[in-house]
Amino acid sequence: SYAIIGQRGLRKLLSQREIMLLRLLMEREGEVVSRQEILEKVWGYDVYPTTRTIDNFIVAFRKYFEPDPKTPRHFHSVRGVGYRFTE
Repeated sequence: SYAIIGQRGLRKLLSQREIMLLRLLMEREGEVVSRQEILEKVWGYDVYPTTRTIDNFIVAFRKYFEPDPKTPRHFHSVRGVGYRFTE
């Protein structure tokens, strides 16, 4: 796990999967990353979490990093497709 300092100055430990998802989104900044690609690259082919699992990770990222989690500036949902990160 890795420690980060979130938007509100709170220290938070991120899990291995949180780091993998964050890295994937940041490496593809500005692009929509599909739910399928996220599942394959972060969880792997042999694990089948629900797509709600991804949603829960994104909600957590918004709480950690967004000034206002209800109106995200960095972690965007693209309905029916996936997610996009913008700096």
